[in-house]
Amino acid sequence: MTPARLPAGRYGLGAIGLHWIMAVLLVVVSVLGLLHDTWPRPIQAFWINIHAMVGLAVLVLVIARIWWRTRHSPPEMPADVGELSRRLSHPVHLLLYALMIVIPLIGIVTFIWHGRVFDFGLFRLDPGVKSDRAIFHPTEEWHGYAAYVLFGLAGLHVLAALWRHFVRRDGVLLRMWPVSPRG
Repeated sequence: MTPARLPAGRYGLGAIGLHWIMAVLLVVVSVLGLLHDTWPRPIQAFWINIHAMVGLAVLVLVIARIWWRTRHSPPEMPADVGELSRRLSHPVHLLLYALMIVIPLIGIVTFIWHGRVFDFGLFRLDPGVKSDRAIFHPTEEWHGYAAYVLFGLAGLHVLAALWRHFVRRDGVLLRMWPVSPRG
């Protein structure tokens, strides 16, 4: 199947929706992940479970986004976008996608080997695994380190978009902005 090609300009509504929903979820899961050690013990398990549920949602959405991207090619970049931006854009996006897959997968291993139960609200999923520090301790560290790499890349992504919008004024940010620049 040949991907649909958009004219030069904006991304489609599907890509824009997935991008911004994932951006919000990544902020939420990141804040929850950074704060989980500061919560009082009685509520810590609840918030760690919420962190896991949002992380699973990110994993599902990144898979959906990759599927979407295979069927909908992005619009062409504006002609005045420089060679450095063109060369870095694709590998940085690939690394962002890879991290958004790897981090939740490592998180699942960590969660399970902590002896935790996935509580989806309507049902619970108990893998029946006893806590094993020899497994969850290193995976917890990898999960955290990979998350910091994601924070850094996402921060560079945001800074580049803002720089292009406010300094270069080249319209690249508006291609993914949820509201059309014409209103």
